[in-house]
Amino acid sequence: MIFDFDQDLVGTSGGTEEARRRLDITLENAEAFLRATRQMSNRFTALGVIQRWSPGSMADAARRLVAMGYDYLAVGGTVPLKSPQIKACLREIREAIPATVRLHILGFAKADEIETFVPFGVTSFDTTSPLIRAFKDAKVNYYLPGSDGKLTYYTAIRVPQAVENPKLQRLAKRGALNQERLVTMERTALAALRAFDREEAALDEVLEAVLAYAVPAVMGAPLEHLPGVQSIDQLRARYRRTLTDRPWTRCACPICQALSIEVIIFRASNRNKRRGIHNLGVYEQLVARLPINERIQ
Repeated sequence: MIFDFDQDLVGTSGGTEEARRRLDITLENAEAFLRATRQMSNRFTALGVIQRWSPGSMADAARRLVAMGYDYLAVGGTVPLKSPQIKACLREIREAIPATVRLHILGFAKADEIETFVPFGVTSFDTTSPLIRAFKDAKVNYYLPGSDGKLTYYTAIRVPQAVENPKLQRLAKRGALNQERLVTMERTALAALRAFDREEAALDEVLEAVLAYAVPAVMGAPLEHLPGVQSIDQLRARYRRTLTDRPWTRCACPICQALSIEVIIFRASNRNKRRGIHNLGVYEQLVARLPINERIQ
């Protein structure tokens, strides 16, 4: 991979000695790979990977890959780039290659701006963001289509396992938390959430039950197992929005239909990954609605 990037460079100028060495390796491998795969079945499509340090140098790399015989190119190195930078690259790449050449973006996760990339003739992209954010993001864990055609995001309600959660176990071993009390509070929090789903518990009552267990600061310990949270009030506001909107009741996917409020409860791996699969389904619906016939002229 080439990690350098400067949008202001013109043409193929710039680029460190190491970046140029990596480019030579990439192009040599691309040529050898294309030769090695020419005899494979029509079910296999070879992609030439575009890597460079600026929009102009990416366009030159794309031109050279097409000259080798590639008709499907993958744009690499986009993960750390902002949308305007990626678009600058795509604009110059498109000007350098025939319109018939397909483009794939590696590691693309710009869900909120995806429709703005349609004019660049992107054929495909890959991303794990909807899955990963279900259990690694501090506040964006659950996707739902919005009325404006964009995605709405919600924070999952964290009810960690009292016995099996490593961070809570460490707190208990240090004497910061009482294990038996944790188990009781965990059961109370889960029961309150499920009663709320059945419309048998008030919102404020549920919030207090969840926060009393989920925020160790209430029991004199640090907020160390709640990433991205600076205060209890901040977490309360996020949870209140999730519970008030009840997004799981507005989704018709099989996961939400089967799990109901359980899909929004942040706990063990299987549960969290199901929420991630729900997110992938919502993201796929967003992509399916894109006006794919629009292209940059």
